[in-house]
Amino acid sequence: MKIKTSLTLFTSIFITCQNGNPKVIANLPSSLPEISAIEKTTKSNLFWVVQDAGNNNHIYGLDEKGDIKADITIENAENRDWEDLTSDKEGNLYIGDFGNNNKEETNFTILKITNPQVNMKRIKAEFIRFSLPKDTKPKDFEAFFLYNDYFYVFSKETKKFRTLKIPNRVGYHEAKLFSEFNLEGKNNKITSATISRNGKRMYLLNHDKVWELSEYKNDTFFEGKITSFPFNHNTQKEGVFEIDNTLYITDEYKKNEGGNLYKMSLN
Repeated sequence: MKIKTSLTLFTSIFITCQNGNPKVIANLPSSLPEISAIEKTTKSNLFWVVQDAGNNNHIYGLDEKGDIKADITIENAENRDWEDLTSDKEGNLYIGDFGNNNKEETNFTILKITNPQVNMKRIKAEFIRFSLPKDTKPKDFEAFFLYNDYFYVFSKETKKFRTLKIPNRVGYHEAKLFSEFNLEGKNNKITSATISRNGKRMYLLNHDKVWELSEYKNDTFFEGKITSFPFNHNTQKEGVFEIDNTLYITDEYKKNEGGNLYKMSLN
């Protein structure tokens, strides 16, 4: 199948900055060494986190010191491979269960958690299920966000990555191939994504940098300005969230490195 995308031609500006140095503000709990995502909803002061494949079906609420203040079991779901979190304006949380390291899966799930701060012990999820577009090879997906009632899901690639678009509606959907793009580098392995609450800036994370995309119209994210913020260290960074022009970033604890909550001002 010939893939047609709306982003075949584009004009983007790449700027490499030197101030992408996140500061450690807390050590993450040692009981959660494989945190894969971070998000804060509009109705909670907690940072919500999950762990990825091989871990339990819990979401945790952390304070800014990294202490666990909430531990919620998702009663009707298993953690196949939870990779990212996003939220909506009503305070609902969404878990992206779409990790696919072996590139064998073709059907994936987004879990909707209604206002997690209300039920701090046990809760049931609703399910937004999607399949890949026809004739599309399976990919590993680790990042997504919600924008104008659609999810944008990003594949983890060395160079060119794919973006899928799925409606935020409970039920089953066939994803649409939204774009294919290369961030002009050999390490585009996107592990998390987030978008500002006003929708004017979006961020893509990998282990050694974060990209800021801005000055786009509607959802033509890759037609605007792209700024790269390289970090001063390379750890397994897996989660990013933005609020008030500040990024909060998490990394996994491996080989005596990482396991931290970072804060990075973009002013």
